[in-house]
Amino acid sequence: MLRLLLFLAVLSFFPFAARAEHPLKFEVKLLAVDANEGCDVADFDGDGKLDVCAGRFWFRNGDWVARPVRAFDDVNGYVHSNGDFVYDVNQDGHPDIVAGGFFQTTVHWYENPGPDALNNGFMWKEHLLVDTGLSQNEASFMHDFNGDGVPEWISNSWNKKNPLVIWSFDSKTEEVAVKQGNKTTTKTVTVPVLKRNLIHEGGEAQGQGHGFGFGDINNDGREDILTGTGWHERPEGDPLTESWVYHADWDAHWSDPVLVRDMNKDGKNDIIWGNPHDFGLFIWYADGEDADGKLKFREEVVDKDFSQLHCILFADLDGDGVEELITGKRVRAHNGRDPGGTQDPIVCYYTIDEAGKFTKHIIESGSVGIGLQIRTADIDGDGDLDIVVAGKDGTQILFNQLK
Repeated sequence: MLRLLLFLAVLSFFPFAARAEHPLKFEVKLLAVDANEGCDVADFDGDGKLDVCAGRFWFRNGDWVARPVRAFDDVNGYVHSNGDFVYDVNQDGHPDIVAGGFFQTTVHWYENPGPDALNNGFMWKEHLLVDTGLSQNEASFMHDFNGDGVPEWISNSWNKKNPLVIWSFDSKTEEVAVKQGNKTTTKTVTVPVLKRNLIHEGGEAQGQGHGFGFGDINNDGREDILTGTGWHERPEGDPLTESWVYHADWDAHWSDPVLVRDMNKDGKNDIIWGNPHDFGLFIWYADGEDADGKLKFREEVVDKDFSQLHCILFADLDGDGVEELITGKRVRAHNGRDPGGTQDPIVCYYTIDEAGKFTKHIIESGSVGIGLQIRTADIDGDGDLDIVVAGKDGTQILFNQLK
C-alpha cells in the first residue's frame, strides 16, 4: 500500500510527464508524384525494415527511391488502380500486392520476385485472381470475415444496383507452357484465385452505394457490413455461405471507410463518417429504432472546415493507449469539381477526450493531402506510428517526431 501511495504521489507531482503535447510534430518525406491514390506498408525485401508500396512503385526504407512494381494507365485525372493491399498470396514468405480498379472488373495480384530480383529492379509478375464482372468500384477492402486468418476481398460500388459480393481465396489447376531448351512442354500447376460468395439469397443486387464499413451496428455481437444505402446483418453461421439480411435504413453518401464505435459510452455503437465529396466530418449517434423498426441516429457535426474527407482511420499517434482519428482532404477528387475541391489539401488528426469532444490538430496544410487509403506503421523504428498517404499531390510519409 505504501508503494502504491508513493507511486500516486509521483504521478500527481508530474501530471503531464507521460503525456504528449499536441499538436504532434511530423516530418514530411515526398516519395513520388502521380495520380495514384493507394498505398500500403510491408518489408518487401526482407531486410527487417518496413517499405512502402504505392501504385506503380515500391520504395525501399532508407534511400526511398522509386522502384517498379506494375504498370497501368492514367485516364481523365485518375489511374487504373484504386488501392494497394499487401498479402502473401502464394505463401512463399515474400509479401505480394493485390489490387483492383475503379472501372476495371479484374482483380490481380503482383508477385514479389524476391530480394535478388528486387535489387535488380525487376517488375513484379501480374497474375489474374478473378474477373468479377463488376465495374464502378469506389474502393475495395481486404477483410477477414470468417476469422480463419485469410482475408477476403470486397468492393464498394457507387452504383447502388451492383450486388455485394465477398470474394474468398481459393485455388485451381491449369496448364502452363514450360520451355526446356528448344522444346516447349506443358505442366499442371495450382494457382490462387478468388471465389465468388454472394451474401444474399438469389444474388439480388441490393445494398451498395458510396461508403463502406465493418462493425456491429445492431449490437448483437456479430460484425455487420455498412454501405451508403443501409446495412447487411451478419448471419449467426458461416458469413461466406449463409445469407445476410439487408436493411435499407438510410440513404447516405459516406467515406470509404466509415468507422463503427461506441463514442458516447452508452453501450450502443455509433457511426463516424466523412463527407467524401463535400464538407464535413460527422458522428451518427445510435438512437434506437423508429416505428418501422429501422435504426435511428442523431447526427452531430464534428468539423466542417474542409471537404473531401474520403478516408478516415483510428490510430494511437501519441502512444497513450487512446486512438486518435486521422483524416484529410482528398486531393482533386472529381478533378476539383467537388465543393472546396480547389482549396489547399490538408492532413489532420483529432484527439478525443473522455467526454467525447473532438479537438483538431493540423499535421500539414498546403502541400499534403490524402487519397483513398491512409496507412500507419512504425516505419523508422523509433517506437511511434508514422503515417503514409498517397494522393494526387504525391505519395508521402509523415514521420512522427514523438520519439
